[in-house]
Amino acid sequence: MGRVPLPALVPPGPPLTPAQVERGSRHLLLAEIGVDGQRRLRNARVLVVGAGGLGAPVIQYLAAAGVGTLGIVDDDVVDVSNLQRQVIHGTADVGRAKVDSASDAVAALDPDIRVVAHRTRLTSENVDETLRGYDVVVDGTDNFPTRYLVNDACVRLGLPEVWGSVLRFDAQTTVFWGRAGVQLRDLFPTPPRDDEVPSCAEAGVLGALCGQIGSVMATEVVKLLTGTGEPLLGRVLVVDALRARWTEVPLVGRPTPTPSLEAPPMSDVPVVTAPELVSRLAAREAGTDDFLLIDVREPAEHAQVSIPGAVLVPLGTVFDGTALADLPRDQEIVVHCQVGARSLTAAKILRGAGFDASNVDGGILAWLDAR
Repeated sequence: MGRVPLPALVPPGPPLTPAQVERGSRHLLLAEIGVDGQRRLRNARVLVVGAGGLGAPVIQYLAAAGVGTLGIVDDDVVDVSNLQRQVIHGTADVGRAKVDSASDAVAALDPDIRVVAHRTRLTSENVDETLRGYDVVVDGTDNFPTRYLVNDACVRLGLPEVWGSVLRFDAQTTVFWGRAGVQLRDLFPTPPRDDEVPSCAEAGVLGALCGQIGSVMATEVVKLLTGTGEPLLGRVLVVDALRARWTEVPLVGRPTPTPSLEAPPMSDVPVVTAPELVSRLAAREAGTDDFLLIDVREPAEHAQVSIPGAVLVPLGTVFDGTALADLPRDQEIVVHCQVGARSLTAAKILRGAGFDASNVDGGILAWLDAR
């Protein structure tokens, strides 16, 4: 999966006009794209969910690539604080609907492109109808409820999804496709609670990193549409901008039923409840239990409050694999975070790498209540 080129998603459209030939000439020089590939792009329909930090560069590069129909979903307006990273908008756009600002930018770049503006908030009632009819969906949103909503709809509709996430100096991107056996729930089985993952407004984000990841996402869209190269199916690209490190993490899907709008998340990771953790920590202190407790939160969170004896192993180091060499393979590893979502993801990765890992349900907050 993901190592074999996929057939092009879109058939070639009508012959290119002389203006389109001139505009796309650098694509036409690429044997892997050529005239047929450029005609496929002109015939393609791509929906970008979110015209923000990731959506902005994706929309710009897909428009520049000549994608014939671009759908844009966003219900927000441009704020001056957006301009640090949402480069499709300008100072004059502050206060305007993002879909209108982005539509104008596309028209200014290539007036041949048809833009469909969806100024709406996706819900379980409208998501399928909004996504239906597109060839590829790009998720550039910044909140987990919408990410799961979009991914589950893509699985139901059989649509490939190019996905990305950026926070502070860290980013991830991949391609999900239910038909190929991999989806968001294979990476994050359980949606985190509202207070589990901070937003960009709370934690900050490096603006240029949005451009890096957005460009990768646009590249994946072009590859899927034209049948070029190997898509990021079954592989998550993890970027640590501070260390200039790009790491590829394998993502193995598992057979799951097509999700309904109410499909509950599933997990095969063993669970340690907070009261059990209290008892086991006491037993470990007495020498009658043996396990390693790791905390996959960020250093600032660990410094604020921590469980005695827990070893800090930030989730990013589990994702990129740098922490695995220092973890024991002959000892149980109990993983915790704030409320249990990040630690569940870490435990899943560790178990996939051959470690005996379990997850603390409810995280450190539940442990604080259970002491």
